[in-house]
Amino acid sequence: MSAEPGAESRQDRFARGMEMMTRVDGEGGPRVVDALADVSPELAHQIVAWGFGDIYSRPALPPRDRQLVTLGILTALGGCEPQLEVHINTSLNVGLTPEEIVEALLHSAGYCGFPRALNATFVAKKVFGERGLLPVRQE
Repeated sequence: MSAEPGAESRQDRFARGMEMMTRVDGEGGPRVVDALADVSPELAHQIVAWGFGDIYSRPALPPRDRQLVTLGILTALGGCEPQLEVHINTSLNVGLTPEEIVEALLHSAGYCGFPRALNATFVAKKVFGERGLLPVRQE
């Protein structure tokens, strides 16, 4: 059974996704994939192939803009602190500053409430501390 012209194989999508994930996430993304290997390798595959290979790789939004969207969504959802930690690190990797990240989380308070914005901000504080980026200056 041959693929249609232009169709990518499952492995091609995964390889493109791993390249993108590693470029923007550094060590965080591959650690998630490794952590899923013995429980749900298919979920790991879909995160990489679909999430990063098909979606994150699209050219219409640069990675820093995609990360602003991701921070807002994870903050609004609540209960996503482990994912926020990965994505705050990713946000720094793709060029967002700590000030921009804090401002995005502050902005989210008006839409999803103070408790969720506080939880997200404390995750940001943890990441910034680990990366030697405290204190954060704001206007």
